[in-house]
Amino acid sequence: MTTTKLSFGDEVPDLDDKVVLVTGGTGSFGRAVVQRLITDFNPRKVIVFSRDEQKHYAMQQTLDSPKLRFFIGDVRDRKRLLRAFDGVDVIFHAAAMKHVPLAEYNPIEAIETNVRGAENVIDAAFERRVKRVVALSTDKAVSPVNLYGATKLCMEKLFVAANSYSGDKGTSFTLVRYGNVVGSLGSVVPLFLEQKKKGEITLTVPEMTRFWITMRQAVDLSLHALACGKGGEVFVPHLPATDLISLARAIAPEANHRIIGIRPGEKMHETLIQADEARHVVDMGKTYVIEPSFPFWGENHHAGTRVPDGFSYTSANATERLDEGAVRALLQSLGFLPPAS
Repeated sequence: MTTTKLSFGDEVPDLDDKVVLVTGGTGSFGRAVVQRLITDFNPRKVIVFSRDEQKHYAMQQTLDSPKLRFFIGDVRDRKRLLRAFDGVDVIFHAAAMKHVPLAEYNPIEAIETNVRGAENVIDAAFERRVKRVVALSTDKAVSPVNLYGATKLCMEKLFVAANSYSGDKGTSFTLVRYGNVVGSLGSVVPLFLEQKKKGEITLTVPEMTRFWITMRQAVDLSLHALACGKGGEVFVPHLPATDLISLARAIAPEANHRIIGIRPGEKMHETLIQADEARHVVDMGKTYVIEPSFPFWGENHHAGTRVPDGFSYTSANATERLDEGAVRALLQSLGFLPPAS
């Protein structure tokens, strides 16, 4: 068992001799968690499940391990999932359509992947008697105003309720919910870095705020949920937030700013926990845990402090706020900006 430290707690999952599968395994999170699994843990096998053959090929060129298996497939295809999940102990479910404007324009496609795909993962996990499933959600699932968020809310509800149907199959389902991953594919940091070359940054609204999490923290949170989850919870990390103008100035202080307005389906501020969830929330110090209200849960509560009634956790009221200097230091530490001279 690994002795690696996680950002959100001391508990570490025991993955010795386990077979682990990652849906969306060639995406930003998928590549990061697969790298951690083969570097810091001792699984018997790690299966990379993804529909993009070119990304499979590129990943094979950069990761060299006899434990890796590259399995082309789509979460929309239940039969393919059944084949892939045979003999699997643990699943990280990261496959999703994630781009807000594209989901608005292609709603049926987003539903097929994010909702029907989640249903297929649950069914196949039951059929193959997978022991643990950790699914990735987003702040956009909370009080959603766009289709992407609505599909991820449905996904959350499916995975929480799935624990009620586990029975003697012994499969448990846990979720993590977090904000924007710094520098992930399609995120604003690579966009601003590219726009910096032309001397002009496009901003939706300068005062717009977002939560930020590093990729390592996102992987740590998922491993923490795997280690601590009892089944049916949503793990939410304590995160810093920043506004877009601070981000833009940190990346390109000399660039002009062009305001383009809020895009379809966007919010001014994001929410990780809304007030109606507060009665089920436990603050564990570095994470919040939203416990389920289903009868299967019983009195199996997590140790921690109950948050007050009406508590909410938004990027506008986050305790830790990153100013321009703090954002620049973070991006420098992650290699997105050159170190300070």
